[in-house]
Amino acid sequence: MGIFDQNNNSSSGGFSGRFISALLIVVLGLFMYFCQEQENPVTGEQQHVSISPSEEIKLGLQSAPAMSQKMGGELSASDPRAQEVKKMGAFLVTHTVASHSPWKFQFHLLADTKMINAFALPGGQVFITLGLLNALQTEAQLAGVLSHEMGHVIERHSAQQIAKGQLGALLVSAVTVASTDPQNREGAYAPAVIASVVNQMAQLRYSRKDESQADEWGLKLMTESGYDPRAMIEVMKILKSSGGKESSPEIFQTHPNPDLRIKQIEAYLEQHPPAQGLREGRKLKEVFGS
Repeated sequence: MGIFDQNNNSSSGGFSGRFISALLIVVLGLFMYFCQEQENPVTGEQQHVSISPSEEIKLGLQSAPAMSQKMGGELSASDPRAQEVKKMGAFLVTHTVASHSPWKFQFHLLADTKMINAFALPGGQVFITLGLLNALQTEAQLAGVLSHEMGHVIERHSAQQIAKGQLGALLVSAVTVASTDPQNREGAYAPAVIASVVNQMAQLRYSRKDESQADEWGLKLMTESGYDPRAMIEVMKILKSSGGKESSPEIFQTHPNPDLRIKQIEAYLEQHPPAQGLREGRKLKEVFGS
């Protein structure tokens, strides 16, 4: 009986120690996250980010070559399609609020013809694949794609995701510490896995929210630069017909499906009707001479 009591007390003490350690990790993680607050230089919004704008720019510039290489590299600067992407990007920056931001926007056309994609790195590195460019029909549609990616940069979505990822990793560590019994280490597996999955789902939810926010920014920047924002609906239809709607359940998707995005865009345009005189621009086939 005495041995049983001793083991029980030891186990209880061990659990208390693990719980306190886990609690300290949680407090530290929350403290770091909520203390890392900066004002967005464009929107004025207070955001939880752990890196400065200059660090974002540096990170994007350092990452750009590797990202390009993964997708077949960039098209030659002399290619008219690459020139048009850079020209359109520069036009959007010059004629919108993006010109007042600290971001160093650069626009890249990737040689991958199979992947239908566009993305942005922190600090202003914007990419579009040749596969997506080939599917677009007008300058306004191209403006919509690039404006959407610029929205991610302006909202500092990557920087926010980094901060959220750091917090999520600490919370997962806390669960692991609290559930790890030195006498039965396998018992911690299930709670740790559950915590990791919950963290991943939270990040995916934020990503879908970011995409919707970037869509709205795309509409704003298109309008501000003189392009008809209704072309963004056409972009979504192109994505849908090209397989843009992912087959997995939406909770596991990083983007809202095109049908949902179209509804959100239509709702925005109903509240912010486009003015007369906004343009579709030229057909891209005319621009490229093909």
